[in-house]
Amino acid sequence: MSTIAQAKIFFGSKEENKIKQQERISPYDGSVASSAPVCDVEDALRALEIAKSATKAAAKSPLSQRILWLEDVAKKLANQKEEFALILAKEVAKPIAFSRMEVERCVETIRLTAMELANLHGETIPTDIMPSGKRTLAYYRREPVGVVACITPFNFPLNLVAHKIAPALGAGNAVVLKPTPEAPMVAYMFAKLFVESEYAIKDALCVVYGDAEVGSALVSSNIPRVISFTGSVPVGNIITKQAGIKKVSLELGGNAATYIDKSADLVLAAKRCAFGAFYNSGQVCISLQRIYVNEDVYDAFTKHMADETAKLKVGSPYEEDTFMGPLIDEDSKQRTKRWIESAMNEGAKIVAGGEEIDTIFPPTVMADVTDDMQIICEEVFAPIVSLVKVPNYEIAIEKMNDSPYGLQFSIFTNDLSLTQRFIDDAQCGGVVINDIPTLRFDVQPYGGSKLSGVGREGPKWALEEFTEIKSIVIC
Repeated sequence: MSTIAQAKIFFGSKEENKIKQQERISPYDGSVASSAPVCDVEDALRALEIAKSATKAAAKSPLSQRILWLEDVAKKLANQKEEFALILAKEVAKPIAFSRMEVERCVETIRLTAMELANLHGETIPTDIMPSGKRTLAYYRREPVGVVACITPFNFPLNLVAHKIAPALGAGNAVVLKPTPEAPMVAYMFAKLFVESEYAIKDALCVVYGDAEVGSALVSSNIPRVISFTGSVPVGNIITKQAGIKKVSLELGGNAATYIDKSADLVLAAKRCAFGAFYNSGQVCISLQRIYVNEDVYDAFTKHMADETAKLKVGSPYEEDTFMGPLIDEDSKQRTKRWIESAMNEGAKIVAGGEEIDTIFPPTVMADVTDDMQIICEEVFAPIVSLVKVPNYEIAIEKMNDSPYGLQFSIFTNDLSLTQRFIDDAQCGGVVINDIPTLRFDVQPYGGSKLSGVGREGPKWALEEFTEIKSIVIC
């Protein structure tokens, strides 16, 4: 075990280990990537109590200290980009080029948070605006909520942690983080930068590891005032029932779709769609899953899509030019195979991929998919994209909206009037014009409608989630 990267618990600023460990096995080569302590309910409750005790100091800390804290972490993370990228590749088999990209985005997320802290303010209110009022000094300000519990997923185990803990800590809260079991070392290394910073607020950050039992203890406790969760709809549903009276921010699943209009640049659209469908092995809640193609250009687009998909290199996450590595685990691969088999039995056909490449399931394009096929009705979270032929935009947008999810949609068109209609018609949290729905900038508000979640991420909006308004009147 001495040669294995070992994550440890952070009970506030105190680092501890446990005899019982859980090994993380690399999805790529089956080697032991890391290990982490097996935490239990008592560990979760202890972390919550420590965080609760730290809230007073966190709330009273100078804003300048918190900004310096974030800037210090961002600087150190940037200097350790290669170390973080390598552990990402080991624990979740993310290709090294995209692992580096995630580290870079994480640095930007932290820096954006530090910038937005300067704008976390209230405003004065004219209380004599109505005859029943009178002239006073009235205003409101934003204050930290206290304790924030953050639960994060495997697909972006660094940047999605940053999207939660950087705004939560920056706003003056204490945080208990439960990272994904698939990447404990990434979270531990990242948390260590916060805990060991010279600007750190003592005990403001705790980290515990575990599955449903630990998560349930965090969610159901009366100590956290906000639960911030990114993950599946079934777990999000459980959280809403367990949380009680507190803020719950949920970033859940998606079934992202795009429409290829007959006026679109088909080569550009196919190139971007191949990226959007298969980036991170399709394990992104805004992975492009449904492509509705105008019947006039369906055959031409299908060929372009197959050609672009065939160009993507599948293989070792440690090679610089690898686009896609393996799925997160064997269960995910077997589930992907079942999706394909089910669609083929229902009449769809494979035009690219479909067969394993050195034990890795490849990018797969399914053509002739229809509305009643299971593969298009549910979130697949796999490197599969479905092509559906439609007669016009009206049918396409109807089908896009006919989903329990509403995260992000896009359209490829050179028709300005269609662009304007799409912005109004799309029932989702975000729309993208002439690019993939997988496009996301960390500076923007991010979240969905329907089963895709509640609340918004992005530093500016996360700061609002992690603060409360206090109204003040001075007569």
